[in-house]
Amino acid sequence: MHVLVSGGAGYIGSFAVRELIRQGHLVTVIDDLSTGFLQAVDPKAELCVGNLLDGLFVQQVFQKRPIDQVMHFAARVSVPESIFQPLKYYENNLLGGIHLLRACQKFAVSKFVFSSTAAVYGVLGPTAPLNEFSTTLPTNPYGTSKLFFEKILLDAQKAWGLNTVILRYFNVAGASLDLQLGQRTANATHLIKVAAETAAGKRPEMEIFGTDYPTPDGSAVRDYIHVEDLVSAHLQALTFLEEHQNHKGMTEIFNCGYGRGHSVLEVVAMMEKVSQQKLKVHNKPRRVGDVSLVVADNQKIKMQFNWVPKLDDLATICKTAYLWEKKSQV
Repeated sequence: MHVLVSGGAGYIGSFAVRELIRQGHLVTVIDDLSTGFLQAVDPKAELCVGNLLDGLFVQQVFQKRPIDQVMHFAARVSVPESIFQPLKYYENNLLGGIHLLRACQKFAVSKFVFSSTAAVYGVLGPTAPLNEFSTTLPTNPYGTSKLFFEKILLDAQKAWGLNTVILRYFNVAGASLDLQLGQRTANATHLIKVAAETAAGKRPEMEIFGTDYPTPDGSAVRDYIHVEDLVSAHLQALTFLEEHQNHKGMTEIFNCGYGRGHSVLEVVAMMEKVSQQKLKVHNKPRRVGDVSLVVADNQKIKMQFNWVPKLDDLATICKTAYLWEKKSQV
């Protein structure tokens, strides 16, 4: 297949591009390199540098290439930033996606995989894992922008028969086992990335936001998934869409997580263990928009995709993240 990957120079997108090429697919990447990195793009992929907000540019990319499927990663993804710059998130995450969908409609591309987030769920019960039917009440503009785009995809399904797989990520982390790819994001806010940078000496200290949550140790609990397991779910989503290509108008939503959580303090302790470094940590108040516990119910993706995670281990996630930071000069 010929797969268009938006945001293919970013963290998760670059992993997806590499795996698509490994499996023999043709890949075209759209990325403006504002947060992505040229060196992260597999040289066997074709890179089209430009922004999804430029609708004419997007149309031209489709016009010149026989695209079969789309993987849409490109987005602004920082929860704290979205709270202070909401318009930036709504413009980028909605209008850019709309331009991509217009091109899909015009050039009869009917198979679409969307990179969504568990942030669409928002604040729910403190103990129950979230399933795909859980109430969606996002607490920040980032989660709201992703949920709005999910609704746009549902309308596209009804309007012209778009077939979509929506993957709601939980907390993605880690680097490739061969340490060729990792998270290069500057000024990252994701916990494992920050802890790995601190352990590697790139940050003098790190902060924990909230130690008074209703959790066993008072710190927030999250479901951390290794990026390579997440990407394997994307490739299975493509296969799923191919197998159902005769359907006209289908949308399936899947949680992508391991079904169990680790607290912030557990992550810090594990990073200290794998790196053999003592991290300097400061406790800070809770951040606006954060919730106490977010854990996936992943039974649907396991059953429908026969998805079997291979790297469901906090030590592996932390160790690959740390070794990547030690190796990388980014």
